[in-house]
Amino acid sequence: MKTVGIIPARFASTRFPGKPLAEIGGKTVIQRAYEQACKARRLDEVIVATDDERIFRHVESFGGRVMMSREEHRSGTDRCAELAWQIDDAEAIVNIQGDEPFIAPEQIDLVAEPLARRQSVQISTLAKRIDREEDLHNPNIVKAVFNRQQMAMYFSRSTIPYLRGLPKEQWLSAGVFYKHIGLYGFRRETLLDVARLEPSLYEQSESLEQLRWLEAGYNIFVNITELETIGIDTPEDLERARIWLEQ
Repeated sequence: MKTVGIIPARFASTRFPGKPLAEIGGKTVIQRAYEQACKARRLDEVIVATDDERIFRHVESFGGRVMMSREEHRSGTDRCAELAWQIDDAEAIVNIQGDEPFIAPEQIDLVAEPLARRQSVQISTLAKRIDREEDLHNPNIVKAVFNRQQMAMYFSRSTIPYLRGLPKEQWLSAGVFYKHIGLYGFRRETLLDVARLEPSLYEQSESLEQLRWLEAGYNIFVNITELETIGIDTPEDLERARIWLEQ
């Protein structure tokens, strides 16, 4: 199965304009994400998808493969789908977050692997067990619940499952909770299909695009990782990542 990793990279981020070109330890965020993705064993190719000439030229300068995409895309998924139309020999596409410069190659492989192993899987993603109280009730940390076959049942910014009858300070020790890690693998035809879907009721309520796919009837396999990720959403996140790298 030919599997292509695509890294969407926009310059005009609302919270952090120019984020892909910000430097951490002498390399940009996008270069680090690209180099980490290239270490994944299950990817046959890695491509940056951007709408900005500055990012395009920068990726070329360090020897990466990059393709231009349209500016008006609503999400990274839509940007990946535009490239997927042009890569007609790919069987699977992995959407890799360009703002995670230290993404572990093993995590990318965990997302790609179910698509190769199980023909019934249409979309795959990752989750990690929550072990910190501050993550459990944080609406910016998306929670995932899945069945015994590891198929997603729902994603929410609320804490799910709700432990009825217990005070919230006891939930972490009494229950099992997973946070969602926004790394997605798609069969190529599935990616092209979901990119045509209109925003759904649950997606609009929670601002989570994966709920659009679930509501439309697509299955999402949830693989489990024990590794944390370090996302760069704000300039403050960048400073924390620099400190982490130095240490």
